[in-house]
Amino acid sequence: MPSSRSTRALAVALLAVLLGALLPAATAQAAGRTVQGGRLDWGIKSSFQSYVTGPIASGSWSLTGGAATVGGSQFRFHSATGSYDPATGAFDSGFSGGVHFTGHKKADGSNELDLTISRPTIRISGGSGMLHADMVSKERGTGKVSNRSQVPLARLGLGGIDMKGGSTPIALTNVPTTLTAEGASAFAGYYTAGTPLDPISLSVDTRGAAAQPKPSAPEKKKDEDGKEKAAKKDEQKAGRFEDAAVDWGVRRTFREYVTGSIGQGEWTLADGAQDGGALFRFPRGTGTYDAKKQTLDADFGGSIRFTGAHDLDLKFAGVTVAVAKGEGTLSADVTSAGTTTEDVPLITFAAEDFAPKDGLAALTEAPATLTAEGAKAFGSMYKAGTAMDPVSLAVAVDDQARLPALPDLGSEPTAAAEPTEKAVEEPSAAPSAASSDSGPGAGTWAAVGGGVLLLVAAGAFFGLRRRGAAQGPDATPGPDAPKTS
Repeated sequence: MPSSRSTRALAVALLAVLLGALLPAATAQAAGRTVQGGRLDWGIKSSFQSYVTGPIASGSWSLTGGAATVGGSQFRFHSATGSYDPATGAFDSGFSGGVHFTGHKKADGSNELDLTISRPTIRISGGSGMLHADMVSKERGTGKVSNRSQVPLARLGLGGIDMKGGSTPIALTNVPTTLTAEGASAFAGYYTAGTPLDPISLSVDTRGAAAQPKPSAPEKKKDEDGKEKAAKKDEQKAGRFEDAAVDWGVRRTFREYVTGSIGQGEWTLADGAQDGGALFRFPRGTGTYDAKKQTLDADFGGSIRFTGAHDLDLKFAGVTVAVAKGEGTLSADVTSAGTTTEDVPLITFAAEDFAPKDGLAALTEAPATLTAEGAKAFGSMYKAGTAMDPVSLAVAVDDQARLPALPDLGSEPTAAAEPTEKAVEEPSAAPSAASSDSGPGAGTWAAVGGGVLLLVAAGAFFGLRRRGAAQGPDATPGPDAPKTS
């Protein structure tokens, strides 16, 4: 008969084996993840926006680097990159885009108020968080310009938020922010340290360790490969191309009108068109390009339809672009009030330098102007000659060339990923348990499996104990105005 000592030893060994089998899964589940894609929504300070555009500063603001607007007074920064550790809750993610504020124009045409905030970065560790940003500002009074990189601009109010074990996408909503001393200095002295700024909201996608590359497909036969290369060379000689894209946001104020309180509408993308937040991409461009003459004739895929109140129903499809003599024209089939007019020249844009570089002929944010036909397409909402959103155009004239990336807004946040409130007065709380790349709920099933194994081990242990006994002995304040003195 086995002794009680040998019984206990056997139980301990069994527990060790079972826990050893479980721990690798738990370790893999908690491994660090990469942030890739997503957006940050932040109004900076809505009262500052009103001040800049109001009668005192008589200024304006503009977007840079693909930033967009969302809602009534928020700016959307895109293409999140960084890291996230579900085990510790450490989070570090940078976003692209910026906002340029100007106001208080002087007699010489310059602006006394001149401030750019760009490339915001959110860093969270140990229960505290900070928003950093690049800032270029002109000091009040002296006019001295400072250019600072990744200034610790605003402190995040993370009370009650547990960042551990977050799922993908990671989402935070309406987190309060407060101006720091360094931020107040870089803010050109318009506000003092401790001033409440607008709350932030973000949603970012996370990915686990990179998967092993899949085996490559068998190589084509040499004769087939040679024929394919020869055909491509013939097409290039003839000026043909099969990979191009044109990016155009139509007009920022029009987008805001459509989704605002007056338009009460939306836009819908179809046929492969893509939404980059501040612009729309019409892909799959094909056509002809002459590098010497810098001329282009291209057709693109994708369509966009704007609908809303007051009988708003406007669709652009069949987009084409022609470039000649340093000027481009973007045309489309326009459907309004149920009637379609084909090949309407909507805008013209500057295209003075359209020579290929590194296999890519590209224009970036070329200024665009509404045509007379375009004005009619908009129901005379805008006059001919009105400045529209700029145009970006890219044509791959070489097999190795890659088109510029579209701003990455990430996935829509899900209910499981949204922080939840611990108490009524708290803005948000812990994200849900992390899931693996293999599918939703993997973390939950790992925990359930672990519980089953532990129950089995416990049952075996107490069963052995019984045999041995039988045999022997765990809110943002309202906005205020900037200082004007």
